[in-house]
Amino acid sequence: MKIIIDAGHGYSTPGKRSPSGMREYEFNREAALAAKELLLSYEKTEVYFTHSDKEDVSLKRRSDFANRMKGDVFISIHANAFGSGWNDAHGVETYVYQTKPAAALSLANNIQTKLTERTGLKNRGVKAADFHVLRETEMTAVLVECGFMTNKKEAELLKTPSYRKTCGQAIALALADHYRLAKKESRLYKVQAGAFSRKENAEALLSKLKRAGFEGFISRS
Repeated sequence: MKIIIDAGHGYSTPGKRSPSGMREYEFNREAALAAKELLLSYEKTEVYFTHSDKEDVSLKRRSDFANRMKGDVFISIHANAFGSGWNDAHGVETYVYQTKPAAALSLANNIQTKLTERTGLKNRGVKAADFHVLRETEMTAVLVECGFMTNKKEAELLKTPSYRKTCGQAIALALADHYRLAKKESRLYKVQAGAFSRKENAEALLSKLKRAGFEGFISRS
């Protein structure tokens, strides 16, 4: 499965910051990284970013890239704002395109549920909007708002590594549940230090290894 993750805006995007100065992109990129890390622990999963730490990537370049990559799903990660000063607007909300495509609406509901469960923030629901990245992408597309930069309490949360990780992982878990992704199998690798026909020789080597600080055991085949 090919997942396109879009950390909204960039370091230099005008106006996209909290009244205290936190850039929205700082949150978006870290949440995107956390989502990618967890998603790559699932089988047959590829994750691509539309954004860049070196420049503010235009909306058209983002949607063009997603379409060129023929992604299966597009997730745009954001932090919300109401006006430019501190206020009481708060909570998490998720958006789909204004026609409310069924696939996107179903995924958005799963993401919204997982985010509110994991963050404990107010559930503002799933909404529809004519955002470029929802309109111009040729795949299931959802945009997530993970809290308000203009709310003092949520702005503090958005600054913390733990909250950024929580949001990214919640999005990844919702995707995994929705698309029934299978976890990669863990593999066990063994190191054998020796093989002997006489037990006392095996015991002698085991004692030597333990004196050197290594744990070990003797098995009989």
